[in-house]
Order: sequence, then structure tokens, then C-alpha cells
Amino acid sequence: MKKIAVTSLFLCLTSCNGVGSLSEIGHPPALTRTQDPTRDTSYRPVTMPMPPTQPPPVEVASLWRPGSRAFFKDQRAGQVGDLITVIVDITDNATMVDNTTTTGSGNEAMGMPSVFGLHGKLISHLTSSSALSTSSSHGNAATGSIARNEVVTVRVAGTITQVLPNGNFVVVARQEVRVNSELRDLQVTGVVRPQDITADNTVTHDRMAEARISYGGRGQLTILQTPRYGQQIIDAIAPF
Repeated sequence: MKKIAVTSLFLCLTSCNGVGSLSEIGHPPALTRTQDPTRDTSYRPVTMPMPPTQPPPVEVASLWRPGSRAFFKDQRAGQVGDLITVIVDITDNATMVDNTTTTGSGNEAMGMPSVFGLHGKLISHLTSSSALSTSSSHGNAATGSIARNEVVTVRVAGTITQVLPNGNFVVVARQEVRVNSELRDLQVTGVVRPQDITADNTVTHDRMAEARISYGGRGQLTILQTPRYGQQIIDAIAPF
């Protein structure tokens, strides 16, 4: 039993959330190998609602190709495996202020002239009161505010992993940058229309449908800024 407990603790320390890994003690975090994103265990093909397919128009002896911006070959990404640059420029500002004030009061009075044949005077003599009365009051005041300011500006090259039946592209972009003992990881996925790809083969993140943007990392600074597992468990289960 002790051996199983020690083994479980070792596996948790070496793999839980990728933070505090024993395998990275003494040297910087290792970079992930460059590989086909579709071979990742978490990769799932994207399915989207599609319009009915229509055959492309046939133009006999035409030098113009549908979808092309010039007579020459279109240099923009257009098929699986082509590269495309995704520009992430997020400037998010939000301010919310909420003030709530409530007050209330109530009074109730009930006389008892007789109870089970006993006259009110006898009840008054025993209870020192000829009536039952209650009063209550309550109040609540609350103030809440949220101020958020987020700025992320990066450029990352991605790969087209799918061409959907309606011609839209599924783009997956990943980038890792290691500085000293800190590894920064940027991941962007989404669906892009060919029309939104500019002439210099770039597309902005606000033109991506179902966009998923992740910017984080791991390393010594992340370890220091992340609460310990015991503290996270206590925060999750503590009722107060």
C-alpha cells in the first residue's frame, strides 16, 4: 500500500498540470517537437454547417480562375498544408459597477379575547399582555465593481489542416518561445474564409470563427505564481 501511495505521489508531481515537473528541475523546460498538428492526441476534425454543394461555373478558354485576384498564381494559402500568418491583436477594456440597496420593515399584531374558553383578562394576567405583536426590519447594501484591461499583440504562422466543403479553412497555429527558464506557449485555432485572407497571406483573429486563443507557459515564474495543489484543493472544497 505504501508503495502504491509513493508511486501515485511521484506521478502527480511529474505530470499534474505540467507545473513543478521533477523532470525539469535543474534545466529549462523542454520544447515540444515540431510535428503534424493533426497527429496530436487532442486533435479532432472540425465539422461545420454546410450549404448545398454547387458545381463551379465552367468558362471555356478563360484565363481567369474563380477566386483568384490576378492572372498569375494566387500566393495566398488555399489548400491543406499551406502556411498562413494569424495576427492576434486583442485590446479588451471593461468596467462594470453595480450598487444595490434594499430596506424593508413589517409589523404584525393579533389580539386574543379568549382561548379555549379562557377570557382575555386571565390570559393578560398570565402573559402580561392582551395581544400578540411582532415587528421586523431588514436592510441590505452591496457594492461591486470589475475593471479589466487586457492587451495581447502577437503574430504566429499556422497551417491549414482542413478545407471544409464550402471552401473555408481550418487553421491551427502553435508557437513556443523559451527565454531562460520560462517557456511561453501560444496556440490559435479557428475557421477562416478565403476572402478574409489578405494579399500578404495574413488574417486577423477577429476574422476567425470558433477562434480559440491560448497564451500561457510554464517554467520557474509560472511555478512561483501558481498555488500549490493542496491550496487549490482547499479552495475548491472549502465552503467559506
